[in-house]
Amino acid sequence: MRLPFFVYGTLRPGEVNHDHFLRGRTSSEEPVRLDGVVLYDGPGYPYAVEEPRGTVRGELVTALPEAYDDLLVALDRLEDYAPGDPDNLYERIECDVVRDVDGVSVRAWVYVAAPAVAAELRARGKLIGSGDWLVRG
Repeated sequence: MRLPFFVYGTLRPGEVNHDHFLRGRTSSEEPVRLDGVVLYDGPGYPYAVEEPRGTVRGELVTALPEAYDDLLVALDRLEDYAPGDPDNLYERIECDVVRDVDGVSVRAWVYVAAPAVAAELRARGKLIGSGDWLVRG
């Protein structure tokens, strides 16, 4: 399934991985929010962790059709994700994000902390209270 991607950390515009991975491969990038998650500092990069009352800010990135397959492989590698691997740092899941411009929900791929990582972050992680990596202060 060719879903757009919800990016909330180093892949956002102006961040270290945006140009390297996304420049020239997207047809659109627009501000959205993801409800039901909170954000933790990695450090150096963030993790979204499922939490019913949380909200995380980011961008909805739609890949160019001809770039989609290569981009998916590159993002899975960046996020240290392999389907079914118990050592994943992140899991890639489908979620609904809400577009800022019109409040419409859009289904997207989201990389969230894998269960073991999420448990560690909940116990000892540094929560980014704003839910926005760009204003983590």
